[in-house]
Amino acid sequence: MTKITVIGAGNVGATTVQRLAELQLGDLVMTDVVDGLPQGKALDLMQAAPVMGYDVDVLGTTDYADIADSDVVVMTAGIARKPGMSRDDLLAINGKITTQVCEKIAEYAPKATVITVTNPLDIMTYVALKATGFEHNRVFGMSGVLDSSRFAAFIAMEIGCSVRDVDAMVLGGHGDSMVPVPQYTTVYGIPISELMSQESVDRLVLRTINGGAEIVDYLKTGSAFYAPSASVAKMVEAVVKDSKRILPCAAYLQGEYNARDVYLGVPVKLGKGGVEEIIELQLTDEQSKALSNSVAAVRDGIAKLQL
Repeated sequence: MTKITVIGAGNVGATTVQRLAELQLGDLVMTDVVDGLPQGKALDLMQAAPVMGYDVDVLGTTDYADIADSDVVVMTAGIARKPGMSRDDLLAINGKITTQVCEKIAEYAPKATVITVTNPLDIMTYVALKATGFEHNRVFGMSGVLDSSRFAAFIAMEIGCSVRDVDAMVLGGHGDSMVPVPQYTTVYGIPISELMSQESVDRLVLRTINGGAEIVDYLKTGSAFYAPSASVAKMVEAVVKDSKRILPCAAYLQGEYNARDVYLGVPVKLGKGGVEEIIELQLTDEQSKALSNSVAAVRDGIAKLQL
């Protein structure tokens, strides 16, 4: 049986465990530093199993020894954004948390594939790579799936169509420097430029860039978790089932998109080997410049941590 660990039992972590249980991808472990929190939520999820029909084990624990031999580890631990905070405000504290957790992952689950969700995401994924010492294809982040889902949702709302027919693409850093690419965004194969004005496209692009902050402003004391958990569950499924899904993820670049030794949201092929291929798209000059700015922003964050 596949073993999947989720680090962090907050809203994102616990909801991710719920989604993974319902997908029946394997037995699940949920860890947290707060004693009682993962145990209580895991027990609640186990009591939902007879109703929902999933037949997997869900273990809640504060002991990292319980993650031993995990096939996939999802890293959600860290503080969430509060109103007025940027993802970069989280840099120092979440960098320390990510380093500590990833050292435990390397100790107990040295063969695992690691998917990061902790913000600022691209930088934390780089921290995870350094802290685990794993091959870069086994360490990647959930960014583009979420950002593209937000873009797709806004498009469907705008033109009044089913979200199932929208395929959206967002590249770059998971933050203010993300780069939505409308020319690779379609509604049942029809470019969105054929279905709405450029003014509408620009407005939806801006709303996508601010998509997470918009939710933080509404919630006041927390950040998004339904869409992030759905996004990471989709990525875990691609790895566990070796389905070779083409998804935008925070991947380690080695010259692709004119960037090197940095994590950035780009389309990749996801399978049992993690990031099995990076797909390079033809971008406009403006988008290429925006992507370069995104790389610079991620590099700046990495430099601040003095790894």
